Order: sequence, then C-alpha cells, then structure tokens
Amino acid sequence: MGKTISIANQKGGVGKTTTAINLAASLATCHKRVLLIDADPQANATSGLGIDPRKMSGTIYECLVDDYPIASAAVPSCVEGLDVVGSRIDLVGAELELVGKDDRERVLRRSIQAVADAYDYVLIDCSPSLGLITVNALTAADSVIIPVQAEYFALEGISKLLNTIRIIKTRLNPGLNIEGFLLTMYDARLRLANQIYEELKSHFGDMVFNTVIPRNIRLSEAPSHGLPAILYDPNSRGATSHVQLAKELIAKNRRRA
Repeated sequence: MGKTISIANQKGGVGKTTTAINLAASLATCHKRVLLIDADPQANATSGLGIDPRKMSGTIYECLVDDYPIASAAVPSCVEGLDVVGSRIDLVGAELELVGKDDRERVLRRSIQAVADAYDYVLIDCSPSLGLITVNALTAADSVIIPVQAEYFALEGISKLLNTIRIIKTRLNPGLNIEGFLLTMYDARLRLANQIYEELKSHFGDMVFNTVIPRNIRLSEAPSHGLPAILYDPNSRGATSHVQLAKELIAKNRRRA
C-alpha cells in the first residue's frame, strides 16, 4: 500500500504547490508510482503540470461531492509514472456541499483507499486554509510535509497548524505524523535565512529535512510552461534540490519500514 502525504500550511505563498509539483515529479523520476491530488480551488498544481481542467472527465470536486472514483479522475501527466487528480474553481463550493455528508471528514480517505495499492506515494496539495477540504486531506494522510518560507514571519502560524494536526490526530486520524518541515525560498547569502533554518532545527530537530529548496528563477518559470523543473531545466538548482528531497524522503521511509 502506498503512503499518503499532505503538503500543508495555512500561510499562503510558502511554496506548497511548487513543492507538490516538483516533489511528485522527482519521486516519479526515482521510479516511484505517484498520484498528485490537487485539493486547492486555485488549481495551480493542475495547470503547473500542463493539464487543462476542461478536458478532465472528473476532478477532485466530483470525487468529494459525487463519489466519483479517483481512478477515473486520475490523468497521466508529462512525467512518466506521475498521475494527477486535477482541481478547478468549483472546489470552492465543495466545503458547503460536504457539510451535509455522513462522516464528512473521511470522504477523501475512503476515495484514496480504493487506489492506494496502485501507487507508492499519494501527495495532496492542500489549499492555504484549515477548512473542511484540508481537514479531509489531513484525515486521509499518513503524514504531513510543512513547507516553511525562509523569511521573517516563517514561524508565524505554525503553532495553529500544529494544533490542528493534534486535534485531527486525536479525533479523526490517530496515525497522522509530521513527515518533516521543509525550508523553501532559501537564500544562503542572507543571515536571516540561516537563522530561520537554525531556529527550525532547534525547535523540531530531526523533523526538519536536511534538503532546503533555494530561491531559483527556473523553479518560478517552469509552471508557466506547464512543466516541473526537472523537465524544464533538469540542471537548475530548483530541479536538483527537489530530486535530493525525493531521495531523502524515500530513504527516510525505507529506514522506518
């Protein structure tokens, strides 16, 4: 059975979708079977992999609201071994439509269970909120990757997310763990970036990934071409850092197995 990992932080602009796209693509290039679920109404993970939502038979919205099978919604991406369940703006309304459902926090979990054996990793790109869809994503996950921007307000709001994770672990998903904190938009020339990394390490120790994701123009340009960095410019620092992250994640899970 594959491992389900949510990529979450209710603070916007920390690199969640960039991490989701490029980690998923990098895991696939490491010969893992990967499913990326775009659980954000902005649908940036969908467009960032060059997928047109208008051409999809179903999206995560239909999977949540209409019990549409995830296996039918998944489409192949530009990376061999990586499938995507896309999103579109309709997902905004799913919060309200889920309220009336039985066991509404576990809808996504049940959907993923039907395809869990087909993939080594299922990654969920969460929206920058702690609403019902994100609760579904955390309830469905085995673990959470928390991207943290290397800037002054980086640690702001982490306590709120950690509290949400504690509540979900207590009430809905006892097996939920933190996979790791990932420092993003890192610039080694800035003293502040290094201070934030040290602060994360002192607070969370081994829960912080050794890999950091640098600020990188190729990483920023790639989504506008509908490609992950590893296809857009495989030699860029943005691409190589995500491959390193994928290898670190695989090694970490191999040790735990």
